[in-house]
Formats: sequence, C-alpha cells, structure tokens
Amino acid sequence: MFVRIDQQSKIPPFEQLRAQIALQVSAGRLRPRQRLPTIRQLAAQLDLANGTVARAYRELEYSGVIVGRGRHGTFVADEPPNAYSVIERRARLAAAAADFAEVACQLDIDPTDALVAVERALDDTEVATSEDRPTRR
Repeated sequence: MFVRIDQQSKIPPFEQLRAQIALQVSAGRLRPRQRLPTIRQLAAQLDLANGTVARAYRELEYSGVIVGRGRHGTFVADEPPNAYSVIERRARLAAAAADFAEVACQLDIDPTDALVAVERALDDTEVATSEDRPTRR
C-alpha cells in the first residue's frame, strides 16, 4: 500500500489517508480480503498519531470499504463499494493532467521537460509501490 501524507496540506491527515485508501480499493490496487497494516504499524510508518489512522479506518469501515475483524486485523471488504468507475477515474486523471499542464505553463517549463518530470514521478511511484511502504511527504 502506497500512501503519502502532505503535512502542509489544508486537508487533515486522516482525510488524506481515508481518501487514498478508498481510491486504491476502487482502482483495484488493494484487493478484496487483502489485509491492511494495523493502526499502530501504519501510524508509525507515516509518523501519525494512532487516533488519526483509527479515524480514517473507522470512516472507511462505516462506508463499507474495509472490515475490522478484531484481533484478526483489518481487511478490504469482500465486496467494497465501487467509488470510481473507469469513466470517473479517466476524468480525474484528465483534471490532474490539466492542473499539471497549467502549473508547467506558469513556470514556463518546456513541454519535453514537463513530460520527463511526469515520467520520473510515475517511476518513483512504481518503486515506492513495489516496496510496499507508505511514505510521508
């Protein structure tokens, strides 16, 4: 599971965590019945308070995305709600790309350099995902 918490963001850390886990479930990156890190493990990895992770997990459980099984752990639900369809995911990607393009233009970045930056970011994300370590920014 790859998670990035931006402490500079106006979005509270529990909401960043909740949204990223929900997105990974809806995108299929986290599969049904997949075990999630314990609250303590994830809090330690992200340098967050246990209560922050517990709140994110609680809200995900309330929405049916995950299931807590007491001592056995927390798992992605057998049939999690599909938060984003393929069309919605493509629309979100297009919006993110438009935002990136706008910033690149504002910074007067050459299109080739902008694409290289995107490729590096994707490569970094793949490396972090393959290492299966949450990160904090």
